[in-house]
Amino acid sequence: MHLTGKQHTADYLEAIGVAALPPLTSPFDPGYDPITLEGHLQQSSHLMSILKISMACWMIANENVIRRKIASARAHRVATVTGGGPFEIAVAQGQLPAYLDLCADFGVTRIECGEGFTDMPIPAAEVVAMARERGLEVQFELGKKHSGAFEAGTIDELIAQGRRWLDAGAVELVVEARESAQGVGLFDAAGQLNRAFADRFAQAFGFRTVTFEAPNKPSQFALLDHFGSQVKLSNVRLEEVLRVEIYRRGLHSDAFGKSNLRPRTPAQKAA
Repeated sequence: MHLTGKQHTADYLEAIGVAALPPLTSPFDPGYDPITLEGHLQQSSHLMSILKISMACWMIANENVIRRKIASARAHRVATVTGGGPFEIAVAQGQLPAYLDLCADFGVTRIECGEGFTDMPIPAAEVVAMARERGLEVQFELGKKHSGAFEAGTIDELIAQGRRWLDAGAVELVVEARESAQGVGLFDAAGQLNRAFADRFAQAFGFRTVTFEAPNKPSQFALLDHFGSQVKLSNVRLEEVLRVEIYRRGLHSDAFGKSNLRPRTPAQKAA
């Protein structure tokens, strides 16, 4: 058989019933070298909703390299967002305007705000206005980093907090799970997803607005099993993006048997 280049994966995926999906996964860069990041952008940029320049690593790495990485994401039409930790520290140190100036000068699309390990004395509307003046979008992270898994009494408070930030102009909300998804946010000490709590956030904000942090395989699969292919996930490592996306499309052996993930052929859809 001669290799003609006339057979394409997109046509085959359509034939077996795999739905065409928008980018729904936000990977994070905790300090990859630029060649590694650029390679993943070449391979998977069409699957990335936004690239998180995570933690504060970008502030102490070689500045020219960080600017190159952000420019590379932009060239692949992938938006970028800084992690919430640097924002909280900037506020605590009285340097929020300087931090926003820095983010804008680096060319990031969005900043993440939160109260994960500090208290927030500045009103949401003021923060959003300051960001917009510099051409920056805002997303807000719901949940504390060191207070353990969510309890029933905190869900209403977090939903109210999320609504305040959306009313102020934030474009997205992110539910905290850190790098472990264990004993934090929606996940208990054993890493089990609290589905009822997850439903509360999805019902309050909808899948277009809320994103769930899913930093490891158990958390990723649990959220996709529960919500199906439309759920947005973040804090996914670059090397795990393709695994998440084949699971999302029912192409992973563990997903193929799930009724809400398994591809449906045209004949099945018509039945």
